[in-house]
Amino acid sequence: MAGHIDPTKETFKAFRESVRPGPIHMLNLVQLYPQAKYPDGRKATGAEAYASYGRESGPVFERLGGTIVWQGRFELMLIGPSEEHWDLCFIAQYPSVAAFVEMIRDPVYREAVKHRQAAVEDSRLIRLAPLTPGKNFGEPPSA
Repeated sequence: MAGHIDPTKETFKAFRESVRPGPIHMLNLVQLYPQAKYPDGRKATGAEAYASYGRESGPVFERLGGTIVWQGRFELMLIGPSEEHWDLCFIAQYPSVAAFVEMIRDPVYREAVKHRQAAVEDSRLIRLAPLTPGKNFGEPPSA
């Protein structure tokens, strides 16, 4: 089964149209290929290709106000499919939906994304609304 690499047109349309004021958080779970799969056959590990994506897209991300607000190292799937593992786990914050969309459409970013596509075997990209956390598991967070 093929991994999830890019959003579908329908999902991206829904993402663009679901606008609200304020920042968005994007939870990134990324599984890398051992060896990147570049269409032109160039050789690199998945980690090297993803690092190239980060270096080339980083200036666009930063210019549009993006920041990494959390990063962690995957250790164990306690609840969920045991075969899933993630090489990279982080949350990126964007000032708005519009800033994320502008990044995706930026020509420099569009060129850099070829490295991500070559590097990533599977991924999850989950949009979140940042909230102030509650004190307990069952306590609803406040907006």
